[in-house]
Amino acid sequence: HTALPCALTSFSPLSPDEISRLVTAGRPTTCPLDPIPSSLLQTISGDLLPYLTSLINSSLTAGYVPSVFKRARVAPLLKKPTLDPSDVNNYRPVSLLSFLSKTLERAVLGQLSCYLSQNDLLDPNQSGFKTGHSTETALLCVTEALRTAKANSLSSALILLDLSAAFDTVNHQILLSTLSELGISGAAHAWIASYLTGRSYQVAWREAVSAPRALTTGVPQGSVLGPLLFSLYTKSLGSVISSHGLSYHCYADDTQLIFSFPPSDNQVANRISACLADISVWMTDHHLKLNLGKTELLFLPGKDCPFHDLAITVDNSLVSSSQSAKNLGVILDNTLSFSTNIKAVTRSCRFMLYNIRRVRPCLTQEAAQVLIQALVISRLDYCNSLLAGLPACAIKPLQLIQNAAARLVFNLPKFSHVTPLLRTLHWLPVEARIRYKTMVLAYGAVRGTAPPYLQALIRPYTQTRALRSSTSGLLASLPLRKHSSRSAQSKLFAALAPQWWNNLPHDARTAESITTFRRHLKSHLFKEYLG
Repeated sequence: HTALPCALTSFSPLSPDEISRLVTAGRPTTCPLDPIPSSLLQTISGDLLPYLTSLINSSLTAGYVPSVFKRARVAPLLKKPTLDPSDVNNYRPVSLLSFLSKTLERAVLGQLSCYLSQNDLLDPNQSGFKTGHSTETALLCVTEALRTAKANSLSSALILLDLSAAFDTVNHQILLSTLSELGISGAAHAWIASYLTGRSYQVAWREAVSAPRALTTGVPQGSVLGPLLFSLYTKSLGSVISSHGLSYHCYADDTQLIFSFPPSDNQVANRISACLADISVWMTDHHLKLNLGKTELLFLPGKDCPFHDLAITVDNSLVSSSQSAKNLGVILDNTLSFSTNIKAVTRSCRFMLYNIRRVRPCLTQEAAQVLIQALVISRLDYCNSLLAGLPACAIKPLQLIQNAAARLVFNLPKFSHVTPLLRTLHWLPVEARIRYKTMVLAYGAVRGTAPPYLQALIRPYTQTRALRSSTSGLLASLPLRKHSSRSAQSKLFAALAPQWWNNLPHDARTAESITTFRRHLKSHLFKEYLG
């Protein structure tokens, strides 16, 4: 491997102020391994600051993690409430770590992330645990690729890979070798090696706690550094996928493969099978396991496609296409209508409203509003930018849920007029909330804080002559391509974002901060939708 021009040989000591910020910013979740409650530690951290600073900086400069910080209490959590609790395969082992050990990890995470970002060493197609990235931006990237293909009359295959116990089987030597290739050496490399080795865990189930066991592989689920280390461990997988002409996107250990092709291509199944076979080999070499039984395939037929089904075979396992598949909490269907997802969200929200309605007599109006916003409105808002461009009739079920939620806050009967209630609650209607989220993402793309893959979808409007309007923050409209489907293209973020952005008031488009932008945007949409 060619030596990198950049290097990270040590982690810099932190000032007392920086340590104080790390301690107070951490979530005060107390673990059984904590000697005192973490909330109490945060309260008295000012008195303990010299000792905390000395402890953390000694660890960073020596490249050593104390063994007391490498103990974990593992709590098996059921992956879904509907799964059989008697089947051990339905549990996810989450490591509960001491508050101070996670504070030390955050000290390293900041410097390690900064080094990797500044030197472009992170996979641009990995959205997990990066500033400005989220499951929503990852899904928007994937659906944009699928919609673009559809607009160009191409068929697409979306393959959702499933890894078995991915975090738990990471090989430490391979990971440390990968870090060396990324220019991490000296005390910095020694610190991470110390962090990975000599770990132990105890399993807690109800009142019982097991004897300590050595942990020789994996990165702890529930740790601060684990997700970043896992994404570095799997970075080379991208080149395997790209070598077969497929594109991909990752969110932590969730990997999505995208392959768009002319409907007449009859070698699609063979190409995807060959790619998955090489992925399976890469997984074996890296001590990971591709679970083909849970790997899902979604086939999105293009215009005039002669076949409307797709099946691939890998390692004697058949992967057949489905009508829909759940991806990062959102159900994608093979027409990208999101009808299945909207039905699922509606069903979930109805269940929540039913339960809240039963206890509503015991709640104040303020408490009811907080509860409904947390359990219902948050579900309506999750990844709602994916619904941009859908007809009003498609999102009407979501609006009916919001109407019912508003009435429940005020404890009013079923057919009460809802617009005054939304005004009082300062709730934008569902359609406006979709536009709001889309515009917030567009603002990030304009200002350079959104993921690069979203920034690439928009460009500023430029004029041949220097006119006053050239400084008004307009975006260039997406030109309609020849032979493209107008209806499919109209749902693209690249088409909708400039259209909606250019209709915003000048004060919103030129806002210097996201806080100011959000305020102007909400005021604009509030006037437009609620008068």
